[in-house]
Amino acid sequence: MSATAARTGSTASATNHRGRTGFWAATGIVAQREIMTRLRSKSFIISTAIMLALILGGVIFASVGPALFDEDTAVATVAAVAPALQGLSGLDLSVLGTADAVRQAVQSGAVDAGVVPGSGPSGLLVLADREAPSSLIQMLSVAPELELLDANAPDPMLTYYIGIAFGIVFFSSAMTFGTTIAQSVVEEKQSRIVEIMLAAVPARAILAGKVVGNSVLAFGQILLIAAAVMIGGAITGSQLVLDGLGMPIVWFVVLFTVGFVMLAALYAAAAALVSRAEDLGTATSPVMMLIMIPYFAVIIFNNSPVALQIMSYVPFSAPVAVPMRVYLQSQAWWEPFLSLAILAAFTVLVIAFAAKVYERSLLKTGSMVKWKDALKG
Repeated sequence: MSATAARTGSTASATNHRGRTGFWAATGIVAQREIMTRLRSKSFIISTAIMLALILGGVIFASVGPALFDEDTAVATVAAVAPALQGLSGLDLSVLGTADAVRQAVQSGAVDAGVVPGSGPSGLLVLADREAPSSLIQMLSVAPELELLDANAPDPMLTYYIGIAFGIVFFSSAMTFGTTIAQSVVEEKQSRIVEIMLAAVPARAILAGKVVGNSVLAFGQILLIAAAVMIGGAITGSQLVLDGLGMPIVWFVVLFTVGFVMLAALYAAAAALVSRAEDLGTATSPVMMLIMIPYFAVIIFNNSPVALQIMSYVPFSAPVAVPMRVYLQSQAWWEPFLSLAILAAFTVLVIAFAAKVYERSLLKTGSMVKWKDALKG
């Protein structure tokens, strides 16, 4: 007997005296089966542990790594130029007697670069062997003074990386658990186990159980990721993590949880349209696109307030756009709550749509059922 059949046996046997389990009891049974099946999977446990270790290590390395690998640039110069270089950080300065001695030191590889008097506007000449020392040239370049009036203005590069981080977590978690739901539906349908399950529980209870069970797992994984980030910030004392990303992470967890319920229902409905695992990719590709679009959009438009505002009111992109706006402090206090309300209302509509498709397609075999045909019944 297959593992699926064995797991289903407990579901089919848990019926009341009338022969069919009540909706909520059946939902709980299916949800428990989904959760326990994943928690018993060694691959799931190991992959989750590796992911959390990488995230924790990444947060720690981002704070202390640059200091560990940042070496001073060895620079040779002459006494006439030395005073102009002594105030610069990151330089290991050597003062030699003549410009020719500096040139020889650079050619021999004793130093990374040399600085001697020159005839240009700066009065300096930088010497290098095979590659221009860009960091040294940047230090010696004359730039106008800059004063940022907004002391809390975010760093554009940091904003870009934070957008990527939110996008990756949303993309990977939704894809992982969404695919799990889809594979479970097709496996039960292909092996006809679902016919036994339907004799014991309503179709909508099966769908609800799968959505609830995998949503709990996804929510738990997101909480673990958030905890790993906050622990890494506490270890390194990073104010960015402890203060700047605290509320964005909270909003991401909340919005992702609601949004995943919507995506999970769509994955289950899409999988019910096919009878073979080989057709699963074709059936779930529209749902996959709904996950990929926000991932790329938040990377492309992470510095565009207008684009992020629009994305925050679109249900499929709100889980990544709203946390970015919270981090950038570019929204009114009530806007995240409005985005959450829109997402929750849309999720209810999607669940009703997915339940109808799932219920009317679950027992259909053969070629792939079209969405419109499933709705017609």
